[in-house]
Amino acid sequence: MLVLAVDTATPAVTSGVVRLDRGRDDARPETVAARVLDNPRAHAEVLTPQILECLAEAGAAPIDLDAIVVGIGPGPFTGLRVGMATAAAFGDALGIPVHGVCSLDAIAADVHREHGTDDDLLVVTDARRREIYWARYSGGRRVEGPEVRKPADVPAEPSVRVAGSSSHVALFDLPAVDVQTPSPAGLVTVAADALRAGAEPEPLVPLYLRRPDAVETANRRA
Repeated sequence: MLVLAVDTATPAVTSGVVRLDRGRDDARPETVAARVLDNPRAHAEVLTPQILECLAEAGAAPIDLDAIVVGIGPGPFTGLRVGMATAAAFGDALGIPVHGVCSLDAIAADVHREHGTDDDLLVVTDARRREIYWARYSGGRRVEGPEVRKPADVPAEPSVRVAGSSSHVALFDLPAVDVQTPSPAGLVTVAADALRAGAEPEPLVPLYLRRPDAVETANRRA
């Protein structure tokens, strides 16, 4: 199975082509081609060319893809919608399923893939406005979050390690794991069971988590 994976929930623009073995539940997704560019102001300009570069490097055409996996956040509105809209457009044009996964879950999956441990883990990414998106994992599974809070309001315990945005990881007195953004293989890992089973994807719903800026005006007179 050949899967396109994209994520724009962080400042990085991530895309890749990943091969997933349909018949082996224990087989790890294999990255065939990947591009990651840290440029929060160029998601729209960069993503589609990156996808085409990955397909060319993989020696594949869009029609060779079997599915798409896209990070649905949490992330800022403008960047997040670029990745989700692009994935939805590719999926619609090719007639293939598009699976959305939590971007924080993909970072946690990368930590597990690269470091092979089920220790409790805190994953944090930049939510701007001096806040962070965060989730907590135990035994490789999410047990809390995702939520958006100020870093001081996120308890470090019982986590034993922290991963994600380096500037925000540094705010916690925990050993850091150098996994800052979701990789294509991490994204596919989160969706692997559904992909192998041929499950119908859930509707793509972005995880903004942001509290509304606007407040209701009290008792306006006509």
